[in-house]
Amino acid sequence: MKTDFEVTVLGNTSSIPVHGRNHTAQVLRHGQSHLLIDCGEGTQMQLRKYHIKTSKINHIFISHLHGDHYLGLVGLLSSYGLTKRKNPLFLYGPKGLDEIITTHFKWSNNRLSFRLHFIQTKDEGLNLVADLPHLKVYSFPLTHRVPTTGFLFREKPGFRNLIKEKLLKEKLPLEAIQTLRNGMDYIGPDGSFYPVKEYCHPKAPVRAYAYCSDTIFKPEISEYIQQVDLLYHESTFMQADLDRAKTTFHSTAMQAAEIAKISQVKNLLLGHFSSRYGVLDDLLAEAKTVFENVMLSEEGKTYPL
Repeated sequence: MKTDFEVTVLGNTSSIPVHGRNHTAQVLRHGQSHLLIDCGEGTQMQLRKYHIKTSKINHIFISHLHGDHYLGLVGLLSSYGLTKRKNPLFLYGPKGLDEIITTHFKWSNNRLSFRLHFIQTKDEGLNLVADLPHLKVYSFPLTHRVPTTGFLFREKPGFRNLIKEKLLKEKLPLEAIQTLRNGMDYIGPDGSFYPVKEYCHPKAPVRAYAYCSDTIFKPEISEYIQQVDLLYHESTFMQADLDRAKTTFHSTAMQAAEIAKISQVKNLLLGHFSSRYGVLDDLLAEAKTVFENVMLSEEGKTYPL
């Protein structure tokens, strides 16, 4: 049975929260693990609105230090302190984020009730930033006006499922079962041989989610996100506003679709929409001229991998 692996969008607007849209934030859930990706203004309210328990979040990933991606963080950490959180919290982000957080709590004379671990991301190359029980999380460089990283969340291979009929028919030693579930053939002390392909179902393919926040069109990132199941890529502008996208180091919906195409991803999720667009259907239509499996991100909607 596959573990649930899904992303819930909490905010999908860019610099200004307008048209009923909120600043960037997402929750990625893999089984019982909940990870927060970016934390724009209003994230706490969105978490409550969509019934996501903040107490389940133990890892927060911040892509860069523009306010629409992290200004909700101090408020969330303050609320954790007020509710006497005890579990440690791991915060991943660029240089300077730890100083911002420390300075706030210093001058507000507040002490957190939990341990806060800060892990600084690098904006060059593919870097393993978190090795969790069932996921590995990598950062990779994007190109924006400040140091910015994308994040790749890749599932770890799980145990192989044994073929029930084989177990009922033959009595396998416990050591053989453990070895087979780990995907290896087993040879017993008496020379008995249990090939994994005969005793186990095929291994379920690992799934991956790639998150590309603010960035200018950058085909080079395709090497980091090849064939992921779901790619979130910012699509701040339409192609008619390409000059504005270049000036502000953002991408268009069509350019996001081009990244999806050359990266051979399964599905593309658009987001980080400019306040100039009240209706988003044209962005979707534009992207679909390049890549068919594309969706507009919707706040409160969950996207399974």
